[in-house]
Amino acid sequence: MEPVRTCVGCRTRASRAALCRAVAIDSLLVFDEDASMPGRGAWVHPTRACVDAAITRRAFVRALRVAGPLDTQTFENRILATG
Repeated sequence: MEPVRTCVGCRTRASRAALCRAVAIDSLLVFDEDASMPGRGAWVHPTRACVDAAITRRAFVRALRVAGPLDTQTFENRILATG
């Protein structure tokens, strides 16, 4: 049985393989390519719609329990370039 995670953008459940993991390092949102970086992670579909929805709703900030705003520009560029 494959692990299932919830996308923070569209709030639907999907297999772990279909989602991308993001972690916060200081105030920077980072793409966790191997899904093995330490700390809390947030899962999102690699689509513009899900990433934009998560940023608009501040879902990454809540899911990662970050105190201040996150710099999401690097993450957006990386995810949208691969997806």
